[in-house]
Amino acid sequence: MSNLGRRVVTALVLAPLFLAALFLLPHPLFALFLGLILLLAAWEWCGLCELGAIGKAAALAVCSLLAVLALLLEMLWPVAVVGTGFWVVAACAVVLFPRGRAFWSLRSVRLGAGLLVLIPAWSALVLLQAGTLGPWLVLWTMLMVWATDIGGYFVGRAFGRHKLAPAVSPGKTIEGLLGGVVAALLVSLTMVFAGGLAAALGLVIVITVLVVAASVFGDLFESLAKRVAGAKDSGTLLPGHGGVLDRIDAVLAAAPVAAVLLGHFGSELGV
Repeated sequence: MSNLGRRVVTALVLAPLFLAALFLLPHPLFALFLGLILLLAAWEWCGLCELGAIGKAAALAVCSLLAVLALLLEMLWPVAVVGTGFWVVAACAVVLFPRGRAFWSLRSVRLGAGLLVLIPAWSALVLLQAGTLGPWLVLWTMLMVWATDIGGYFVGRAFGRHKLAPAVSPGKTIEGLLGGVVAALLVSLTMVFAGGLAAALGLVIVITVLVVAASVFGDLFESLAKRVAGAKDSGTLLPGHGGVLDRIDAVLAAAPVAAVLLGHFGSELGV
C-alpha cells in the first residue's frame, strides 16, 4: 500500500473514533480521552528531546499534573491564552530558522516548549467542548485543520513550485498553503450557512484564516523540533503519518488560537 493509502486508512479509523468521543462521551471522560492522546504526544516529544525512559516518565508525570491542576483550578482559559502567545514565538522561530538553532537545540528549551505546546492545546479543546454547542465548536476547529491539511497536500503536490519554509520543511509550498486556506474557507462557509450565521460572515473568515495560519505554524514548528533532533518522524504508531505528534501537530497550535478567538467573539457568532 502506498503512503497515501496508509494515510487514508489511518484517517478513516481515527476520525470516527475521535468524533464518537467528541459527541458521545460526557465532558469529564472526553477530557480524559484527550489526556491519553496528550500523553502519547508528550512521550514522543520527550523522544525528540532525547530523554531516556526515566526522564520520559518524569516528564509525563509533570505534564499530567499540570493538566489536572489547570482543570481543577479552573485555569483552562488563561492556559489557552498563554499557549496562543507561545505560538507567536514559535512562528518567529520558524521564520528565522536556522538562526536560533543553537537556542532550540537546548534540551531544557525544547522541554519547556513541549509543555507550552501540549498543555494549552489540551486545555483549549476541553474548554471548547464544554457547553451545548461545544462539540460543534471543536468539530469546526478540527475540520478547519483537516481541510487545511488535505487541501495543502493535494494542491501542493499538483501545483507546488515555491517553497514555504525550506529550512524547516522543504516539502511545503506556498501553493499548498493557499490550497489549504481555500479548503478551510469552504468548510467554514459551509458551516456558516448551515448554521445560519451568515450575518457574521466577515468574522468567520477572519477566524478561519487565523486558525489556518496557526495550524500551519504548528506543523512547521514540529518540523523544526524534528530537524533539531535529527528525526524524520516523531514516532511510528500511526501508519502513513508517523507518530501521534506528527498527526496532531497542526491541532496543537490551532486549538488554543480557536479557543481564544471563539471565547472572545463567541457572542457575536451566537455561540
